[in-house]
Amino acid sequence: WSRPESDLNMVLAELGGRIAQAMRSMTSKTVIDEEAVDNMLKEISSALLSSDVNVKLVSSLRKNVKNRINLEDLATGLNRRRMIQQAVFEELCEMLNPGKKPYQPKKGKPNVIMFVGLQGSGKTTSCTKYALHYQRKSWKTCLVCSDTFRAGAFDQLKQNATKARIPFYGSYTERDPVKIARDGVEMFKKEGQEIIIVDTSGRHKQEASLFEEMQQIAAAVEPDDIVFVLDSSIGQAAHDQATAFKEAVSVGSVIMTKLDGHAKGGGALSAVAATSSPIVFIGTGEHFDDFETFEVRSFVSRLLGLGDVGGLMNAIKDAGLDKQPELYQKLSQGVFTLRDMYEQFQNVMKMGPIGKVMSMIPGMSALMTKGREHESQERFKKFMTIMDSMTDDELDTENVNKIFTDTRVFRIAQGSGSHPQQVWELLEEFKRFQKMIAKMKHLKIGKNGEMPQMTRNPQQAMQQMGKCLDPRMLKQIGGMSGLQNLMKSMNGMDMSQFMGMPE
Repeated sequence: WSRPESDLNMVLAELGGRIAQAMRSMTSKTVIDEEAVDNMLKEISSALLSSDVNVKLVSSLRKNVKNRINLEDLATGLNRRRMIQQAVFEELCEMLNPGKKPYQPKKGKPNVIMFVGLQGSGKTTSCTKYALHYQRKSWKTCLVCSDTFRAGAFDQLKQNATKARIPFYGSYTERDPVKIARDGVEMFKKEGQEIIIVDTSGRHKQEASLFEEMQQIAAAVEPDDIVFVLDSSIGQAAHDQATAFKEAVSVGSVIMTKLDGHAKGGGALSAVAATSSPIVFIGTGEHFDDFETFEVRSFVSRLLGLGDVGGLMNAIKDAGLDKQPELYQKLSQGVFTLRDMYEQFQNVMKMGPIGKVMSMIPGMSALMTKGREHESQERFKKFMTIMDSMTDDELDTENVNKIFTDTRVFRIAQGSGSHPQQVWELLEEFKRFQKMIAKMKHLKIGKNGEMPQMTRNPQQAMQQMGKCLDPRMLKQIGGMSGLQNLMKSMNGMDMSQFMGMPE
């Protein structure tokens, strides 16, 4: 199943790439005048129209950006470039902002979440992804299948729930969806479940019978939130569909699916925002991990290759990687073994798909070749499989050149089902890591990851950190000034989580 990794490197990649390129072309010009801004806006408008964004919204964005920018009042040089970039960023955020906050589940009490949508929108899969998202954050989640219309609906939900280890309720014999929904919700409330997700029937089109059934289930289970699941491939037609569902039941949130393979995603996102329905999650593939929280400013920032440091910090904390005293001690000594590399691979993978993590770091998405993110993830896994075939002595040695003979490499290759060349590749990658870590001892990292030198002599600390980074990574971040801005955004947190990111 070799598919591209689903994340923002793939989601609307063409749209983001074209807008970012238009902004880069403008900022690279010697003189930024009215013509340069007009050319940039023309290219951005063309990219948005290609993504099926409504022509009125595009026209409004173009006009608003020009209103925000008064070239005569702006200083020349870098400040002018930054102000123009900021204006584009703010207007794109405005286009996707519904102006309304979604429902926030309350811990320790039952939250009934009802899912609605047309058949084929990815509703049942989204139910499981939603449940799994909260389960990973220590919520008690469960699923109720009240879809008696589609053959195999309960089987699909049962299979998904079993795979994700989520409690579920449904019936092969009861044909009344309202009774199933009511019984399931009552049962799970008694069990003390916190997120009770009710999956409802879909239809091939917006039929009166579908809306009537939705209203009956809503009246029976009294949901705290109704989530509308929408297929993004319909583009700006999403506006009419979202409006029709909102008029039938009180839709509070939207999940946008299939954003990984369609050119019309931008149109769908902007169309839904125009209905004042907050998008809470986006689905970017069929796998349970292909699901991420949608936050407008973060999304636009990553789409334009500007990174999302806040999201990166949250990912690090969610994976429990912000407190690693043993790792910090080793970094301060410049010590690094294959066992350490194995643990760091595990840590990076805890944070989610590699491409997604990379897109959070300003400038780093450009280092990942489009469509090859999955390849990098698989490479990580292959390296870990090879290391699983190593002895303790091999994993803990600091001198790989001395211990790894042809005989050992052949034995490890056989044990891990690999080619000896792959084992040598792993060892070369390790040496690159080890060399970089050896330089880090000069940073004098504390046991909690703090760097006192950053306060005492920030200039020297920055120079030292710049030497530790892969030159390509430093270049993509924006050189030493980019590194300085990144560290400010991260509030001085250590860089060890992504210093050795894959090529």
